[in-house]
Amino acid sequence: MNRRRLLLAALLGAPLAACSSRDELHGLNGTDISGSGIGRDFSLMGADGRRHRLADYRGKAVMVFFGFTQCPDVCPTAMARAVEIRGKLGADAARLQVIFITVDPERDTPEVLQAYVRAFDPAFLGLYGTAGETRQTAQAFRVYYQKVPTGSSYTMDHTALSYVYDTQGRLRVALKHTQSAEDCAADIRKVLALDGAARR
Repeated sequence: MNRRRLLLAALLGAPLAACSSRDELHGLNGTDISGSGIGRDFSLMGADGRRHRLADYRGKAVMVFFGFTQCPDVCPTAMARAVEIRGKLGADAARLQVIFITVDPERDTPEVLQAYVRAFDPAFLGLYGTAGETRQTAQAFRVYYQKVPTGSSYTMDHTALSYVYDTQGRLRVALKHTQSAEDCAADIRKVLALDGAARR
């Protein structure tokens, strides 16, 4: 278990379980959080009026990011990077589902959320919940968020990690906001390769 993984485990407040050698990720640019116990599932609404759960995307890698549509820099940067990642994955882009979960359901209505994610990529999915569902989901991922007053309005402070699940719905990697699209795509390729290893 490397030092970065131990540090992130401490920050997330969750123990990490060992993986079998065939099921292990090596040489990641992000942090291996396999077996951390966080983010086991989510159940949130999409702008399509349907409730979405992690199991809906079995067979695909899933990348989850928490943010809000009025974010001035971190969120649009993360979303633009997600577009680049899909471009670098080439034919494997169809095997990655990008999900944006809002931490500001008060302003991020279904219409606003859908317009936001589709402006980056029509395949991206925006999810929202009630205030209670948002809090519960964020806690399940150990995601921090807080409303910060700014004059007559407010902004949101929030965790800027992206979380990547493998094709079996197991959380595997935390991608740092500072990672390049190329480094992220390399990590996601490793996660997708686990699917082939599991079949052997």
